[in-house]
Amino acid sequence: MLLGLVIGLSLFAIETRAGALSALDLNLCGSLPVGSTLADGTTLTAAQAANAQVIVQVAEAAGAGAQGAIDALTAALTESRLRNDHYGLGGALGLFQETPADGWGTPAEVENPIYATDAFLERLLSIPGWQALPPATAAQAVERSAYPGRYQAWVTDATDLAAGLLGTGTCTNAEPPLAGATTSIPAGYQLPAGPPQVVTAISYTLAQLGKPYEWGGTGPNGYDCSGLVMMAYRAAGIDLPRTTYQQVDAGQPASLADLQPGDLLFTEGTDPGPGGLPGHVGMYIGDGLVIDAPETGHPIELTPLTSWTGQIVAIRQIVP
Repeated sequence: MLLGLVIGLSLFAIETRAGALSALDLNLCGSLPVGSTLADGTTLTAAQAANAQVIVQVAEAAGAGAQGAIDALTAALTESRLRNDHYGLGGALGLFQETPADGWGTPAEVENPIYATDAFLERLLSIPGWQALPPATAAQAVERSAYPGRYQAWVTDATDLAAGLLGTGTCTNAEPPLAGATTSIPAGYQLPAGPPQVVTAISYTLAQLGKPYEWGGTGPNGYDCSGLVMMAYRAAGIDLPRTTYQQVDAGQPASLADLQPGDLLFTEGTDPGPGGLPGHVGMYIGDGLVIDAPETGHPIELTPLTSWTGQIVAIRQIVP
């Protein structure tokens, strides 16, 4: 299965995010945020959007890209309306209404959104020239529905969802940037004196200013919050865990009173981790400034430390 080839995104991370997002009002940056009207007149829920997020991330990790994500979303919207159904005609189950009797997997497997997406993509990518097929045609080629005309009605919604989740669509609903946010290094700012690893890590982050937020991104074209600080310290020869939930245990605890450049600041964010662990991270770079990759629709930016202080739930010093 393609799932074994997924690099940089662990099964745990995707499953955790899917579960957490199902209870949140997702800030999709595109033309189909939560609450939008779908092709059948129903309203997109957070749970449906969470399933869409899993589909997009598995498609990206499997190398199917935006086209594969759109094809898979078209199929899942048509078959289940992005609901992980535990029933269906002829024993079909899950997001894609895959039938265990037809070799899609066990009932438990096809009801797992990650496995189900992987199973769909494996068959999609085996079709010669699949990238050139219209999404409705590609979805039908995999699903082999007795009603092939159903898929076309969902292509627009699938395309908009993919654009929102990938950060490629026009942003219609992102939260406004924090006061004082900028993608330019302020006049007079100088790299702080300190350990060479810290200077290298800060220099790395500053070189990424203005690049887009990309969930699961570790560069070079886009980053998420934990991906940015992980790669910054990797450039300095220090390995950090991949997720915010793990990074909060890296290094040693610190406080605002002894805050040093290079320290990581953690907030709950819009997507808290398991057990309420912090869901967002930024790096203090000195001169009262923090750099972070905030969310879809907002590029990597600098913000005043004062805009963080009321939200900080943990500070970790990576280099003593």
